[in-house]
Amino acid sequence: MTAVIDKPVRGPGRWAAPPRPTWEEEPSKVGLAGKGLVLTLACLGIFFPLWIVIVTSLSSRKTIDEAGGLVMVPKGITFVAYKELLSGGQVTRASVISILITLVGTLFSMAVSVLCAYGLSRIGSLGHRWILLALLATMFFSAGLIPTYLLVQSMGLTDSYLALILPSAISVFNILVLRGFFMGISQELIDSARIDGAGDVRILWQIVMPLSRAVLAVITLFYAVGYWSAWFNASLYLNDQDMMPLQNVMIQLVQKQEAPVGLGQAIKTGQLSGLAVQMAVMVMALLPVAVLSPFVQRHFKKGMLTGAVKG
Repeated sequence: MTAVIDKPVRGPGRWAAPPRPTWEEEPSKVGLAGKGLVLTLACLGIFFPLWIVIVTSLSSRKTIDEAGGLVMVPKGITFVAYKELLSGGQVTRASVISILITLVGTLFSMAVSVLCAYGLSRIGSLGHRWILLALLATMFFSAGLIPTYLLVQSMGLTDSYLALILPSAISVFNILVLRGFFMGISQELIDSARIDGAGDVRILWQIVMPLSRAVLAVITLFYAVGYWSAWFNASLYLNDQDMMPLQNVMIQLVQKQEAPVGLGQAIKTGQLSGLAVQMAVMVMALLPVAVLSPFVQRHFKKGMLTGAVKG
């Protein structure tokens, strides 16, 4: 058989390029307008509820009563709800707890994940194949909730902040992404460092990690958002209300309609709107993720695609 070679199409007075596939054609004005409309509606669907939450949290009780609930148009801005929440009561304590758990948990998870991924990326390291298979098995099989709770209880971690970190400290998916990225680093570069006398720790710290800033930033964001948003472990392993993180306090406030300690009297007497307090707690829970995400966004595509394709 002879291969058929596409030839340029002869046009009037010049050679015309062969027709392009449909998905490579220049979009029409109608298509561009349709895409713009869809994107606009999507943005409104995302930001309009967020706008209502923020405006309501900054509104006075009188404004909320006049609006009959959620406020869409601001009529005077007041920070009374935030001031009361951050005045040293339950919400302030819960916010500090959530921040500390997120920082400590993220550092611990990143340290273990990076070390594990680097060891698994070195072909020929001791038992790396069996360790990798064992990690992959945990993605498909789980002991279940009851055995996990009994294990945490037998280790004496109930009513301890370690119960919020250790059971969910490692994500096999994140380790695989890191491993794929590390395997994509030039082996010649690592071999030259070994010739110069560098050990594995120095190679990881001075060569591999500086070259992996993109994927490290993405995985760090994954772990941080996971710790900050987690609430189930706290409701399962903690019995002391004073130890609850911010997410659990928000659940008590929004779903169970339980006022935070120190604010119940202010809400009952009409000095503070319960709805404004609910919205303010929601804003406080969303704020860290909203602030950190733009700084990591530029690394997201590079980190995820490179780590997923290579290896």
